[in-house]
Amino acid sequence: GEQESPPGSRFVCTSLPLDAAGAGCPLPPVPMQGGSLPPEEELKATVLQLRETVLQQKETIGSQREAIRELTGKLSRCEVTDGKGTWKKEKGKDTMGDLPRDPAQVIDQLSRTMQTLKDRLENLEHHLRANVSYAALPNDLREMLQRRLGDLERQLLSKVAELEDEKSLLHNETSAHRQKTETALNALLERVSELEKGNSAFKSPDEFKVSLPLRTNYLYGKIKKTLPELYAFTVCLWLRSSASPGIGTPFSYAVPGQANEIVLIEWGNNPIELLINDKVAQLPLFVSDGKWHHICITWTTRDGMWEAFQDGEKLGTGENLAPWHPIKPGGVLILGQEQDTVGGRFDATQAFVGEMSQFNIWDRVLKAEDIMNIANCSTNMPGNIIPWVDNNVDVFGGATKWPVETCEERLLDL
Repeated sequence: GEQESPPGSRFVCTSLPLDAAGAGCPLPPVPMQGGSLPPEEELKATVLQLRETVLQQKETIGSQREAIRELTGKLSRCEVTDGKGTWKKEKGKDTMGDLPRDPAQVIDQLSRTMQTLKDRLENLEHHLRANVSYAALPNDLREMLQRRLGDLERQLLSKVAELEDEKSLLHNETSAHRQKTETALNALLERVSELEKGNSAFKSPDEFKVSLPLRTNYLYGKIKKTLPELYAFTVCLWLRSSASPGIGTPFSYAVPGQANEIVLIEWGNNPIELLINDKVAQLPLFVSDGKWHHICITWTTRDGMWEAFQDGEKLGTGENLAPWHPIKPGGVLILGQEQDTVGGRFDATQAFVGEMSQFNIWDRVLKAEDIMNIANCSTNMPGNIIPWVDNNVDVFGGATKWPVETCEERLLDL
């Protein structure tokens, strides 16, 4: 920043008439014919003066940058006199037209200065030509003049380039600063969203539900963990849906080579079906009345035995569902969509519409007594393979996580 001026100091800026602009750089006197000195002496004197002028111009350009900086600083506290001794305070107006602050104007001003200098040197050359035959000038003098002019031009051009560099450097610094600020803000926003979605949103890590309010092929939840090889399992969950026809697919588990490794689906006017390794069993469950229901399904590879529970009661049982087939490990568990390939190719007509919570998986067949205790809220048993915890469930496409009603409230809803 600019240094403050000492208290009481001020600058007076007086506007000059345009014809006074060149007053600082007087032309060397043109030698007149018929003077008292012989022509050679006059020419020599002229050349010396010309050399002096060129050197002065070189110095002027050298100090120009410093002057620009200093005067730009002074501009901000400049008082203007109108030539009649009257003081004027001009606000927001550039009172020194010959030294503007804008780098583009500074460059323009330098170009004009350079042009003026070139014109004046050409003028000198012209006068010399008129008074002394140009051919009579020694070759080295002509070359010297041209070299000086070239030097002058190069110096001015490098000055312009320097100013341009400064301008672009300033622009780059501004851009970099803006980018840094934006990056920091984005990181902050992401962190805030993370915290909003994280455990802090729920009283405890399992007290949440996943809401899938529309029948689409892009709203879904995903369980971050996968399954090991299983010879038996129990899957339990709370769900609420009034979708028709059919609630869709509460969950599906797909492995490479078998998209229907485990699927629970109510599709079209069909009853709820359990698919294991693409084999099908129909389950006597009825849950599409818009109320919370607790569902449990057990299965064992031994004879392919299965059981279906609704709200703690066993409503159906059967066998020969993919007997002696172990559940394959390493697949993808999706909530709310039926997978046609591992983790994708969803079909909107098979999507679950509603809410679900407490989706847990065990690697054994739970006893009927345990299932009844979970359903009537007298026990809280997280799945030993897949427990229902916030940081194990991701939601996508507009599916959301919300605090869930208490187990007792869900029970009263039945």
